[in-house]
Amino acid sequence: MALTRINIGPVHPSTHGVARLVVDLDGDTIVKIEPHIGYLHRGVEKLVETRMYMQSPPYMEKIDYVAPMAMDELYVATVEKALGIDVSEKAGYARMILLELQRIASHLFWIGSVTNDLGQSFTGFMWGFRDRDIILRLLEDATGQRMFYVNMRLGGITREFPKDFEENTIKTLAYLEKRMKEYENFIEKNPIFIQRMKGVGVLSIDDAINLGVTGHVLRACGVKYDVRKNNPYYNYETLNFHPKILSDGDNLSRYRVRIMEIEESIRIIRDSFYKLQSAHGNMVGMPVKLVSPKPVNKIAMVSREAPRGEAMMYLVCDDQKPYRLSIRSPTFINLAALNHIAKGHRLADLFSIFATLDMVMADVDR
Repeated sequence: MALTRINIGPVHPSTHGVARLVVDLDGDTIVKIEPHIGYLHRGVEKLVETRMYMQSPPYMEKIDYVAPMAMDELYVATVEKALGIDVSEKAGYARMILLELQRIASHLFWIGSVTNDLGQSFTGFMWGFRDRDIILRLLEDATGQRMFYVNMRLGGITREFPKDFEENTIKTLAYLEKRMKEYENFIEKNPIFIQRMKGVGVLSIDDAINLGVTGHVLRACGVKYDVRKNNPYYNYETLNFHPKILSDGDNLSRYRVRIMEIEESIRIIRDSFYKLQSAHGNMVGMPVKLVSPKPVNKIAMVSREAPRGEAMMYLVCDDQKPYRLSIRSPTFINLAALNHIAKGHRLADLFSIFATLDMVMADVDR
């Protein structure tokens, strides 16, 4: 069998970054995909070894630039565990509110991108970015920054929420609830979108577990696993929410899980604001000092349900700076599963499959 080998990327509009995919084809049927990375290597895991603990959060936010707060919080939480610093109940709810707003913004970015990738006019793209901008304005009000927030501090966040922050957020959430119905009607009534998504890129439940995928890719296969529920942190165990699970494991399921997660995040934020009113402790954390308390745990590991799946950090401590840091990036693992998911499909299907995995190449190539 004579195969044709083609390169897709590293400069290609549908790879959303410097991803290079070497694809072997039999006619236009995918036989093998070999992802090549390294074009965007940031070297974050080594850079932090030369910095004091709280000098490194700005590096973390560049790993996933679509959801920077998630990686900032993951790193700070790992340092807190190493140093033996507790987060108050009030600060926990505050972080949950900000992280869920960040999750919504990230998912809206993805919805806009995937509709554009599949040629569903420019409307879906503009809708997603317009509504994401509303969320970014809320985050800017709370943190002072529009994109790279660096607002996590040991034990809390940088500052109290503005007086009108809750009111503005609740209004925005009410608006978004109505908008999500419009998204579903606009996107899912398009027959071309459904044809390119339904039954394409199917991943079985056993293969999903064996490949180690997480987040929406795993839950779209029927696996009921969400770190916020299975290994809760902060005050998630006090909230009555449910991970969104579908069973078909195809592109359409991965899309629909994202839509449902936005709706669930809206409920989580509302409940968190309600419980924040009677929460104890301080919202604001410790001021940044180059000299940190000495670690009480030589090794610390923390996992979080980031917008793209389970993110983990493993930290080996020195007195004033990390001795070693290892990051488990959700998109790196999901990209490694691309060959298995796309094999046997037509070349045209590769772009819809790749899009539903939701790649951020800086997160892959950290």
